[in-house]
Amino acid sequence: MDHEIVILAIFAFLYSIVAGKTERSVFSGPVIFVFVGILMGPLVLGWFEGVAARNQLRMFADLTLVLILFSDAANVDLSVLRSRIAIPSRMLLVGLPGVIALGFILALVLFDTLTFFEAAILGTVLAATDAALGKSVISDTRLPSWVRVGLNSESGLNDGLCVPFLFIFIALELNAIGLSENPVEPLLVVVQEVGIGLAAGLGLALIGGLLLRLSLKLGWVTEVWMQVTVPALALACFALAQELHGSGYIAAFCGGMLFGHLLDDKTHQFVVAAEGVGETLAMITWLLFGSAVIANVIGLVTWEVLAYAVLSLTVIRVLPIFLSLAGTGATVRDRLFLGWFGPRGLASIVFAIIVLDSELQGAPFIALVVIVTVVFSLVAHGFSARPMTAWLVGQKAVDK
Repeated sequence: MDHEIVILAIFAFLYSIVAGKTERSVFSGPVIFVFVGILMGPLVLGWFEGVAARNQLRMFADLTLVLILFSDAANVDLSVLRSRIAIPSRMLLVGLPGVIALGFILALVLFDTLTFFEAAILGTVLAATDAALGKSVISDTRLPSWVRVGLNSESGLNDGLCVPFLFIFIALELNAIGLSENPVEPLLVVVQEVGIGLAAGLGLALIGGLLLRLSLKLGWVTEVWMQVTVPALALACFALAQELHGSGYIAAFCGGMLFGHLLDDKTHQFVVAAEGVGETLAMITWLLFGSAVIANVIGLVTWEVLAYAVLSLTVIRVLPIFLSLAGTGATVRDRLFLGWFGPRGLASIVFAIIVLDSELQGAPFIALVVIVTVVFSLVAHGFSARPMTAWLVGQKAVDK
């Protein structure tokens, strides 16, 4: 165990001193972390044993996702969001159901081992996009602010909106195979997940934000402890919503948005600490993913799995989002760009673990498809971020 900590600490230090250079290259942080995890794992050097329990991976993935959701939401420019609210609302209310439906249909076509509801589960798990993997695009100031805010808002909320549908489909499958006798009330599940998530996130953020403003006015906040404020509040929003059976992801994102509004120009100095913690947790999560997960599934991949992974990142995601943005004023390039940047990552991994814990017959196969899709997404979205941004920015310059 000690030697693994030494290796991890040295790698974290070395990456931290070249992160600025790396972020300006085509190699994204997660791609590097996964590659290093594979290199250090049992497939190559064997420095890491490659054993990670589901709960360990889920814990790191949840913590990472929560901090990034809260931080990104706190930095959202609400005036820009209000002016172009049609973009994220169309993507969430029209595009997201379309992605789930198309993913479900193609899963039924390609995988005869999956049942009706298991195919729906797979479509839902891979409909959630990753705010962490999209960070390089969301934070690129060369892009129009409405594009960045639209992607940020969509990725921040769509995983929370996928949660109730995931639980509904799991419950329906358990009912279908006779492992559960509890009837499913879809509308109640959706209202509970979304409503409780909103209430918990906004309630805690309001109380926390007002207390922090008072503390700042009284001069009680210190430079050391201000680094704890946002991570603690973000985790509190998530944990309270989860404890009350709501969506912790919706709570974290909506709480972060309200917190940013309440703190206004002081938001950045509080959020930057959370971003640092989030990046560190992301590094650990992706290293675990590379060393412990990929090594266990690499020999199980079939051409059908590869085909579905490619379709998930292209047709299944891009077509519904592209169609959902018709009539919003977004150009064809804008719509293609917004459709393409729906990377799959931490949220899909967490959802796959939830499915595995449900012990459905098709759960291991669903997890396999998710893992392969996430790996493809890491590479495809990581390497395409800068070229695609330049493509869109270049077109904007021509339009002007």
